[in-house]
Amino acid sequence: MKVLTILSHPRKDSLTSKVAEQFTKGLTDAGHEVEFLDLYQEEFNPIVYEKDEPDWTNSTYKYSPIVHQEIERMNRNDALAFVFPVWWYNIPAMLKGYIDRVWNYNYAYGNSKLPHERALWIGLAGGEKSQFAKRKYDTMIDHYLNVGLAGFTGISHSKVEILYETLSEQALDPAQFEAYQQELLTKAYQLGKEYSDWK
Repeated sequence: MKVLTILSHPRKDSLTSKVAEQFTKGLTDAGHEVEFLDLYQEEFNPIVYEKDEPDWTNSTYKYSPIVHQEIERMNRNDALAFVFPVWWYNIPAMLKGYIDRVWNYNYAYGNSKLPHERALWIGLAGGEKSQFAKRKYDTMIDHYLNVGLAGFTGISHSKVEILYETLSEQALDPAQFEAYQQELLTKAYQLGKEYSDWK
């Protein structure tokens, strides 16, 4: 399976970037092909200008060259994966802008649907799992990504994995925090290894 993995974090040395690295290593070790897109390193512009505004009256409308370039990149792959920090209980603006521009009318919805059979969303959250569950933020994120985005665009298998307490450095001694980070990286690797196993 060819898996387009999209990273959205401004720093290459971040835990989010390390999670993406381990996840793609797991994919490769499981025999998948990986195409990697780092939205910040490629300086993707997430702003939707008039040229890329959806036009529901024109089924043959041509979007900007960068959008068609990204559509071609998506079409080279069978499946999708996203790695991102959870900011304000949502995906970052960079990733939202990528979806706004590229998952456009008559490609991802309208007279067409995405050609991908599955998507995995890996979010890194600073808070505890119990805090998210208490306010139902976990349910909100799960519904938004699996139903509002993946389901609406025709992706039949979509799954959300949140890695919690990624800012525990303040509460743990350095050795404990390093061990906890390693647990998260191991989890990311396993998500890659088991990418095609879940329904």
